[in-house]
Amino acid sequence: MKTSERWFSDRVQTEVNLVRWGTFGRPVLIFPTAGGDAEEVERHGLVDACAPLIDSGRVKLYSIDSIAGQAMMTKPGSPQHRLWMLNQFHDCVHREVVPAIHSDLGGQPLGIIATGASIGAFNAVAMLCRYPDVFSAAIGMSGSYAIERFYDRPWTKDLYFSAPLQFLPGLDGWALDLLRERYAILASGEGEWENVGESWTMANALGAKGIPNRVDNWGPQWDHQWPTWWRMLPQYLDELA
Repeated sequence: MKTSERWFSDRVQTEVNLVRWGTFGRPVLIFPTAGGDAEEVERHGLVDACAPLIDSGRVKLYSIDSIAGQAMMTKPGSPQHRLWMLNQFHDCVHREVVPAIHSDLGGQPLGIIATGASIGAFNAVAMLCRYPDVFSAAIGMSGSYAIERFYDRPWTKDLYFSAPLQFLPGLDGWALDLLRERYAILASGEGEWENVGESWTMANALGAKGIPNRVDNWGPQWDHQWPTWWRMLPQYLDELA
């Protein structure tokens, strides 16, 4: 079963589209690739790849428009503005999308699994690290985690708060304690357009703070393409859900 809802968000100054697949199960929030919309994962077969888990009631999938990723690609305004949008996007997910997911499932369920591919993987891991009170795990597929290069490398407070590679070294207190009870899977191939080194960089930053994680290297036959993610996501959801 597929449903959707849309609302205007003052935080990102545009409409937010939240699409759902399934009836009940562990909530899984899928972040699109950089410029993707909420239905990208369906058009490219990722929802179908997860159909056995959806049909059995083990997971319910959600996805939203990649609002900050679209700005990252089309580059409206200054780099500082686009980084502000990234920080606002994460805040919108935490304060608007997560409550909508909880309401849809009839209350606050078990922690949400965040996932995505490429820039979607960055957003998934960032949401886990920023908000471990509502996200229980992240599955980063073919992740691009050093995002500074997409913004002409300026340093701003919005970059610091948005990017785990920036804020994790200084993280302490209750948020770190909670993160040490969470889990991140960082999966990557070594085929065309893949860079498993990004996953290792992210893993090292997590590991340095005692946050459980692992890197899965799928090898040179797996490219930075949807067929790779068709295989990855159902496998990892079967493990975590």
